Amino acid sequence: MNNPFEMQTACPPAMSLRLAGAGISVVPEGVSSGSFLVQMLLSSRTEGEMTAMRTFIPPGVVTHWHSHPRGQLLFVLDGVGIVQREGDDPVEVRAGDSIWFAPDERHWHGAAPSSPFSYLSVQLVKDGTAVHWLGPVARGDLV
Repeated sequence: MNNPFEMQTACPPAMSLRLAGAGISVVPEGVSSGSFLVQMLLSSRTEGEMTAMRTFIPPGVVTHWHSHPRGQLLFVLDGVGIVQREGDDPVEVRAGDSIWFAPDERHWHGAAPSSPFSYLSVQLVKDGTAVHWLGPVARGDLV
């Protein structure tokens, strides 16, 4: 799978193991302000199944605005990040924090200017997708 966001047809039908460091890829262009790494943990296009990934974002890189048709849960693993839902101010998050974005809520997240940021995300599939990518974050939206 060259593009880590190209989903498999369904989650594995039985227990599967992904070893630490396996399957880490660079995100495709058009989803963030710069390059970062992602490890797809679960991948599916099947209605109601989940997708899950671990990300490794360098300082100052943020995702583009996006939404998830069934919502998204982020759990911060390491570093300092920034999250923002449309209409609210950006919020700083740290290791151990969890963030819920409601279904179809426009938002972005990324690394603070002076810190890398790593998180685990889980999102469910609706109509064959778990994410809708939108435009870049304007400089004025960043902290």
